[in-house]
Order: sequence, then C-alpha cells, then structure tokens
Amino acid sequence: MPKPRLRWLAGLAGVLLLVVAAGLPQGVRAEYGDVVINNYSEAAGMRPVIFPHWFHRIRFRCKVCHADLGFKFKAGGNEINMLKIIDGEFCGACHNGEIAWSPENCNLCHSGKPGLKTQIHKSTVQTLVAPVQAGGKK
Repeated sequence: MPKPRLRWLAGLAGVLLLVVAAGLPQGVRAEYGDVVINNYSEAAGMRPVIFPHWFHRIRFRCKVCHADLGFKFKAGGNEINMLKIIDGEFCGACHNGEIAWSPENCNLCHSGKPGLKTQIHKSTVQTLVAPVQAGGKK
C-alpha cells in the first residue's frame, strides 16, 4: 500500500493527467518509452492501452511498479486484464478512484490507435494516441 505522500503525489499526478488528457490536441506525439499494451484490448473491442512510462517513472521509483506491483520488465510480459485491474492488481493498485482515476474512465488508458501491437515505443515523432471524436467514438 503506498505511503500517504505517495498517495498525495499519485493523486496530483492523476489530476494533472486528467487535465492534460482532456485537452489533448489532435496531433499528440508519443513519448520515448511509452508502452503500448494490446494483449487483449482489441479482441475485447477496445483500443490499445498507451501507458505513459516516463510520466509514472518521474513520480515513482522503479520498484513501486516492478517489484511491489509485479510488472515485469517486458512489454506484454504480464497477463493484465480488466478483471485483475478492478480487483486491485497491476494498474488497479493505484487506479482505484482514490489514488488515481478508476477503471471506469476507459478512454484515459485505452487511447491507442487501433492495430498497434504490444511494444515499448522508441520514437518521439510517431503518434500513438487516436483522437477521440464527438461522442467518445473512434
């Protein structure tokens, strides 16, 4: 369980990400190290997840996610699904509506362009995030 200071920082980070995500321009660029997670998303009718690794890395030590929460050091190395997240595993340890936004905010994580493969992104030029059209549809 994160310490109170971590909770506060995670909450602040979540609010900042929500503000940034709400105002994402159409041509948002990927960051080097962003992780595309598409093990099950598209098969379930959702866009791939774009995990902003550096956004999290700046705020937390590696051990928080890779040791305490069990994330492997390989894109797609974990069997992450929404049931596990809702049960508080992996992303759900913080994205529980208290520390950071809850899993009901689908488009905040499932923001990738359809067809992206699970990978660690190695460019700052390419775009990964698909703009949300009116009504939240892609």
